[in-house]
Amino acid sequence: MTMTDDRQERIRNRAHQIWLQEGQPAGHHERHWHQAAADVDQEDATDKSAAKKPTKKAAGAAKPKAAPKEAKAATKAGKPKKAAK
Repeated sequence: MTMTDDRQERIRNRAHQIWLQEGQPAGHHERHWHQAAADVDQEDATDKSAAKKPTKKAAGAAKPKAAPKEAKAATKAGKPKKAAK
């Protein structure tokens, strides 16, 4: 099913719901169709705007991790000690 077919089916279903809610009046199919199309378009716009919102990063996610203890110990061992005066 293509995107257009899916949209048409959604509009058709929504127009039918509107028709039922209004008591199945005769001769209002065009108005129901246009209202249903507007409803579907609004729904799609809402879905797209929700999808574009950036997600929040977890707390501390941007912080770099500390070096392992072994690496710190090796760095300290490699430094020459200062002579006492």
